[in-house]
Amino acid sequence: MRILVIHGPNLQLLGKREPGVYGKKTLKQIDDEIRKHAKSLGVTVTTFQSNHEGDIVDKIGSSMGEFDAIIINPGAYTHTSVAIRDAISGAGLPAVEVHLSNVHAREEFRRHSYVAPVCKGSICGFGSMSYVLAIDALVGRA
Repeated sequence: MRILVIHGPNLQLLGKREPGVYGKKTLKQIDDEIRKHAKSLGVTVTTFQSNHEGDIVDKIGSSMGEFDAIIINPGAYTHTSVAIRDAISGAGLPAVEVHLSNVHAREEFRRHSYVAPVCKGSICGFGSMSYVLAIDALVGRA
């Protein structure tokens, strides 16, 4: 199985940005954790981070035939991007939406996701473990 993991805007700031909300791990540490877990399951993972909506849409669009599934943390685009939603829907790959924080326990505007309805499921609130749980769900271990 080949999984594309997409990190959205501002996730390159992890470890520095609001550690009380997002934790103290850097994006590199999270990516290393993801790769280690995936490897233990015989899964190949490619990670990608962008602050630009169009880059994320392009990456999703080029994923067909190259990947078997997508894990996406759309960051703030969760609540605003019909384009990312449509790209996931159009790619036709199983996708899981993840968030480090529990978006339902935060500001009201964070409780709506344009992305969730086109995903197999959503996992939030477990920090970097949210990604690990998404991998397990995609390989049928959840």
